[in-house]
Amino acid sequence: MFRDCYDTVNDLPVFKILVDGKWKESSKKETFPVDSPIDDCTVAEAQNASTNDAEDAVVAAYNARKRIRDIPAIDRIDILNRARHIIDEHREDFINTLVQEAGKTVNQAAGEVRSTLQRIKLTLEEARMIFGEYIPGDWSEDTMAKFALVIREPLGVIACITPFNYPLFSAVAKVVPALVSGNSVVLKPASDDPIVAILFAKVLQEAGIPDGTVNVVTGSGREVGGTIVSHELVRMITLTGSTETGKHIVKIAGMKKMHLELGGKGSAIIAGDADLKLASEKVLEGSLKYSGQRCDAVSRVLVVSDVADDFTSLLLQSLDKNWRLGDPRDSNTTVGPMINKQAAERVQMLVDDAVEKGARLLRGGKHNNSYFEPTVLDHVPLSANIAWEETFGPVVSIIRVRDIDEAIEIANRSKYGLDSCVFTNNFFTAWKVCKALEEGSVTVNDAPAHGVGYFPFGGNKDSGLGREGIGYSIDEMTRIKTIQFNLAPGGLGKRRNIPGM
Repeated sequence: MFRDCYDTVNDLPVFKILVDGKWKESSKKETFPVDSPIDDCTVAEAQNASTNDAEDAVVAAYNARKRIRDIPAIDRIDILNRARHIIDEHREDFINTLVQEAGKTVNQAAGEVRSTLQRIKLTLEEARMIFGEYIPGDWSEDTMAKFALVIREPLGVIACITPFNYPLFSAVAKVVPALVSGNSVVLKPASDDPIVAILFAKVLQEAGIPDGTVNVVTGSGREVGGTIVSHELVRMITLTGSTETGKHIVKIAGMKKMHLELGGKGSAIIAGDADLKLASEKVLEGSLKYSGQRCDAVSRVLVVSDVADDFTSLLLQSLDKNWRLGDPRDSNTTVGPMINKQAAERVQMLVDDAVEKGARLLRGGKHNNSYFEPTVLDHVPLSANIAWEETFGPVVSIIRVRDIDEAIEIANRSKYGLDSCVFTNNFFTAWKVCKALEEGSVTVNDAPAHGVGYFPFGGNKDSGLGREGIGYSIDEMTRIKTIQFNLAPGGLGKRRNIPGM
């Protein structure tokens, strides 16, 4: 089924871009390698698209916007449900691609495919609730003879910019709500692992999405991505990426609706009355899953000093028992490689800086190419960069605090505000922390996890704009139109009838 979205050159698949329903090469006739973090070998080539290709993709989406909008909503749902079944039929292809190009473990890749299928199903169910409302005018004196209908309409062309860490799920979580609400799309996947997004676009094509409704261009973020997000025909940008990228887009985008899910510095606050075994296991899961390369990862642990020793001891026991670094193709591996060697080197700098400033290295602390050992740092000083910068690596950074109030103060000092969590068996402590933290979401007695997006998520401060999730994504991707009706010409409008008024 995927054969027409790539050619084979020197035994390597060379993937194409999709513009106006046609799979084609870059107008520059250039490609770039897609290297597997497993062994740094090139597993494919992708098109290094030009600004002209990006321009063509936006124009194609603009010209196709009426095509998708005119399809009855029930038919859009049927097309996307067909796409869900096709992905399920080709589940192993998607799992293998995620393992090879993104370095996910087999279990993590399978989990991403499961979440993708569930996200499509839930989104299509929620799409049936895209309703408007009737507003009677006789509640206000100046609209006595009127009523209004408030309806939701598609925006038009939506630019979807996806990250490397969930290359399939993020593409689906942006594209499916856009399509089901009647928009057309230009998708720009991350260059580290673009193949799975291309396969998803091919699935949509097979399912019957009209030509031009979905366009995919790969290549430079500055060149290709910049052309797309700054284009005057694009009406909305939905991006998951770094804070730096988000701020750059804000500067060049112009008057567009935006959903930006950016960086985070998620804190796990451990109270003195917490279930320490639960807390230690959940902190490890939140810190080490997909090598910590998640915006909702636990990026630092603020533990009350009275229980810090016991918490750390339990955490090390669980780490030694349950978390194994290795080849992600091995089903026993729980921590695979980072996305590339440069990412591992960045985490190495953060760990070394923390140790130089007084942190105690209890486990790990080194990398080999893209593989970074699961690492535990204790007594991390607030002067260490890792106390404030997004780690995005498999590191548990333990910061000891006097009490809950100090933990809240340190957490809120961050420039980020995406996700955090608190572990406590006291309702009032949990409520105090949840209300005080300047975060988009706070989880009680579990690590933060966006999952399939059943609950809304999104950031405050430098962590972004807008909210994503079942129903909420559709709200972001539609606009309200108010239609007023004057009933006075038909003698149907109400008039005030109170004696003496």
